[in-house]
Amino acid sequence: MSRIPIALALAVRQAGLALVLLWAGAQGSAVAAQFWASVADGTVVLFRHALAPGGGDPPGFQLNDCSTQRNLSPEGRAQARRIGDAFQRRGIRVAAVWSSQWCRTRETADIAFPTQRIDQPAFNSFFSEQEAAASQTQQALRLLSAWRGPGVLVVVTHQVNITALTDVVPASGEGVVVKPTATGLQVVGRITP
Repeated sequence: MSRIPIALALAVRQAGLALVLLWAGAQGSAVAAQFWASVADGTVVLFRHALAPGGGDPPGFQLNDCSTQRNLSPEGRAQARRIGDAFQRRGIRVAAVWSSQWCRTRETADIAFPTQRIDQPAFNSFFSEQEAAASQTQQALRLLSAWRGPGVLVVVTHQVNITALTDVVPASGEGVVVKPTATGLQVVGRITP
Protein backbone atom coordinates (compact mmCIF):
# COMPACT_ATOMS: atom_id res chain seq x y z
CA MET A 1 0.00 0.00 0.00
CA SER A 2 2.81 2.44 0.77
CA ARG A 3 4.24 2.10 -2.75
CA ILE A 4 1.25 3.72 -4.42
CA PRO A 5 1.57 7.06 -2.62
CA ILE A 6 5.35 7.14 -3.27
CA ALA A 7 4.83 6.36 -6.96
CA LEU A 8 2.09 8.97 -7.14
CA ALA A 9 4.31 11.52 -5.41
CA LEU A 10 7.12 10.83 -7.87
CA ALA A 11 4.77 11.17 -10.83
CA VAL A 12 3.45 14.49 -9.51
CA ARG A 13 7.00 15.70 -8.90
CA GLN A 14 8.08 14.72 -12.45
CA ALA A 15 5.01 16.43 -13.93
CA GLY A 16 5.82 19.56 -11.93
CA LEU A 17 9.41 19.53 -13.16
CA ALA A 18 8.21 19.12 -16.74
CA LEU A 19 5.93 22.15 -16.35
CA VAL A 20 8.77 24.23 -14.92
CA LEU A 21 11.01 23.26 -17.85
CA LEU A 22 8.27 24.12 -20.36
CA TRP A 23 7.72 27.48 -18.68
CA ALA A 24 11.48 28.22 -18.70
CA GLY A 25 11.69 27.29 -22.37
CA ALA A 26 8.76 29.56 -23.20
CA GLN A 27 10.42 32.42 -21.30
CA GLY A 28 13.67 31.85 -23.19
CA SER A 29 11.78 31.82 -26.49
CA ALA A 30 10.05 35.08 -25.58
CA VAL A 31 13.38 36.73 -24.78
CA ALA A 32 14.92 35.41 -28.01
CA ALA A 33 11.93 36.74 -30.00
CA GLN A 34 12.31 40.12 -28.32
CA PHE A 35 15.99 40.31 -29.26
CA TRP A 36 15.30 39.23 -32.84
CA ALA A 37 12.67 41.98 -32.99
CA SER A 38 15.50 44.45 -32.30
CA VAL A 39 17.02 43.57 -35.70
CA ALA A 40 15.32 46.32 -37.71
CA ASP A 41 16.13 48.72 -40.54
CA GLY A 42 19.09 50.88 -39.66
CA THR A 43 20.54 48.48 -37.09
CA VAL A 44 23.87 46.70 -37.24
CA VAL A 45 24.50 43.13 -36.13
CA LEU A 46 28.09 42.54 -35.04
CA PHE A 47 28.65 38.78 -35.30
CA ARG A 48 31.61 37.04 -33.81
CA HIS A 49 32.74 34.52 -36.43
CA ALA A 50 31.32 31.02 -36.08
CA LEU A 51 33.10 28.34 -34.07
CA ALA A 52 36.82 28.08 -34.85
CA PRO A 53 38.37 26.09 -32.00
CA GLY A 54 41.31 27.61 -30.15
CA GLY A 55 42.28 31.20 -29.47
CA GLY A 56 44.18 33.74 -31.51
CA ASP A 57 46.19 32.47 -34.46
CA PRO A 58 49.29 30.31 -34.72
CA PRO A 59 52.64 32.14 -34.67
CA GLY A 60 53.63 33.31 -38.14
CA PHE A 61 50.11 33.09 -39.60
CA GLN A 62 49.56 34.83 -42.92
CA LEU A 63 46.42 36.78 -43.68
CA ASN A 64 46.16 35.47 -47.26
CA ASP A 65 46.89 31.82 -46.40
CA CYS A 66 44.01 30.09 -44.63
CA SER A 67 46.16 27.03 -43.92
CA THR A 68 48.18 29.14 -41.46
CA GLN A 69 45.13 30.40 -39.54
CA ARG A 70 42.59 29.08 -37.08
CA ASN A 71 39.59 28.10 -39.21
CA LEU A 72 35.96 27.08 -38.82
CA SER A 73 35.23 23.58 -37.59
CA PRO A 74 32.40 21.51 -39.12
CA GLU A 75 30.21 22.75 -36.23
CA GLY A 76 31.29 26.31 -37.08
CA ARG A 77 30.15 25.85 -40.67
CA ALA A 78 26.81 24.50 -39.45
CA GLN A 79 26.54 27.47 -37.10
CA ALA A 80 27.17 29.87 -40.01
CA ARG A 81 24.38 28.15 -41.98
CA ARG A 82 22.04 28.62 -38.99
CA ILE A 83 22.87 32.33 -38.93
CA GLY A 84 21.84 32.78 -42.56
CA ASP A 85 18.78 30.56 -42.14
CA ALA A 86 17.62 32.58 -39.11
CA PHE A 87 17.67 35.82 -41.11
CA GLN A 88 15.86 34.21 -44.06
CA ARG A 89 13.22 32.59 -41.85
CA ARG A 90 12.42 35.95 -40.28
CA GLY A 91 12.45 37.82 -43.59
CA ILE A 92 15.13 40.23 -42.37
CA ARG A 93 16.55 42.30 -45.21
CA VAL A 94 20.34 42.26 -45.05
CA ALA A 95 21.50 45.20 -47.12
CA ALA A 96 25.25 44.72 -46.67
CA VAL A 97 27.69 42.25 -45.11
CA TRP A 98 31.12 43.43 -44.00
CA SER A 99 33.84 41.09 -42.85
CA SER A 100 37.33 41.21 -41.48
CA GLN A 101 39.97 39.75 -43.77
CA TRP A 102 40.56 36.64 -41.63
CA CYS A 103 39.53 33.34 -43.25
CA ARG A 104 37.16 32.36 -40.41
CA THR A 105 35.19 35.61 -40.69
CA ARG A 106 35.09 35.47 -44.48
CA GLU A 107 33.90 31.87 -44.42
CA THR A 108 31.22 32.65 -41.81
CA ALA A 109 29.96 35.55 -43.94
CA ASP A 110 30.09 33.57 -47.20
CA ILE A 111 28.15 30.63 -45.77
CA ALA A 112 25.55 32.75 -43.98
CA PHE A 113 25.11 35.42 -46.65
CA PRO A 114 26.43 34.11 -50.00
CA THR A 115 27.75 36.71 -52.48
CA GLN A 116 27.23 39.64 -50.10
CA ARG A 117 30.57 39.87 -48.30
CA ILE A 118 32.75 42.96 -48.58
CA ASP A 119 36.07 42.95 -46.73
CA GLN A 120 36.52 45.83 -44.28
CA PRO A 121 40.02 45.91 -42.75
CA ALA A 122 38.74 48.11 -39.89
CA PHE A 123 37.20 44.92 -38.47
CA ASN A 124 40.40 42.83 -38.65
CA SER A 125 41.42 41.25 -35.37
CA PHE A 126 43.86 43.20 -33.21
CA PHE A 127 44.21 40.31 -30.72
CA SER A 128 47.95 40.08 -31.41
CA GLU A 129 48.43 43.82 -31.96
CA GLN A 130 46.88 45.58 -28.98
CA GLU A 131 48.63 48.83 -29.94
CA ALA A 132 46.26 49.03 -32.94
CA ALA A 133 43.11 48.60 -30.83
CA ALA A 134 42.27 52.27 -30.19
CA SER A 135 42.79 53.59 -33.73
CA GLN A 136 41.15 50.59 -35.37
CA THR A 137 38.14 50.77 -33.04
CA GLN A 138 37.73 54.48 -33.89
CA GLN A 139 37.86 53.68 -37.61
CA ALA A 140 35.26 50.92 -37.17
CA LEU A 141 33.06 53.24 -35.12
CA ARG A 142 33.17 55.89 -37.86
CA LEU A 143 32.05 53.32 -40.45
CA LEU A 144 29.26 51.98 -38.23
CA SER A 145 28.06 55.43 -37.18
CA ALA A 146 27.33 56.28 -40.81
CA TRP A 147 24.98 53.30 -41.25
CA ARG A 148 21.29 54.17 -41.45
CA GLY A 149 19.94 51.49 -43.79
CA PRO A 150 17.65 50.77 -45.44
CA GLY A 151 17.97 47.23 -44.24
CA VAL A 152 20.36 45.70 -41.76
CA LEU A 153 24.14 45.80 -41.85
CA VAL A 154 25.82 42.57 -40.75
CA VAL A 155 29.47 42.72 -39.70
CA VAL A 156 31.38 39.47 -39.14
CA THR A 157 34.39 40.16 -36.97
CA HIS A 158 36.20 39.01 -33.83
CA GLN A 159 35.49 38.99 -30.10
CA VAL A 160 38.12 41.65 -29.33
CA ASN A 161 36.64 44.03 -31.88
CA ILE A 162 33.05 43.58 -30.66
CA THR A 163 34.09 43.96 -27.03
CA ALA A 164 36.03 47.16 -27.81
CA LEU A 165 32.95 48.61 -29.55
CA THR A 166 30.23 47.44 -27.13
CA ASP A 167 31.74 46.09 -23.87
CA VAL A 168 29.98 42.79 -24.70
CA VAL A 169 31.97 39.54 -24.85
CA PRO A 170 30.09 37.45 -27.44
CA ALA A 171 30.29 33.69 -27.89
CA SER A 172 31.27 32.22 -31.24
CA GLY A 173 28.44 32.79 -33.71
CA GLU A 174 26.64 35.25 -31.41
CA GLY A 175 25.41 38.58 -32.73
CA VAL A 176 25.30 41.87 -30.83
CA VAL A 177 22.59 44.14 -32.24
CA VAL A 178 23.50 47.82 -32.11
CA LYS A 179 21.92 51.03 -33.20
CA PRO A 180 24.25 53.83 -34.32
CA THR A 181 23.63 57.06 -32.39
CA ALA A 182 25.19 60.50 -32.40
CA THR A 183 27.44 59.47 -29.50
CA GLY A 184 28.39 55.93 -30.57
CA LEU A 185 26.63 52.59 -30.53
CA GLN A 186 23.65 51.59 -28.41
CA VAL A 187 23.39 47.84 -27.70
CA VAL A 188 19.74 46.83 -28.26
CA GLY A 189 19.98 43.04 -28.21
CA ARG A 190 21.99 39.85 -28.53
CA ILE A 191 21.05 37.03 -30.88
CA THR A 192 22.15 33.45 -31.22
CA PRO A 193 20.67 31.59 -34.18
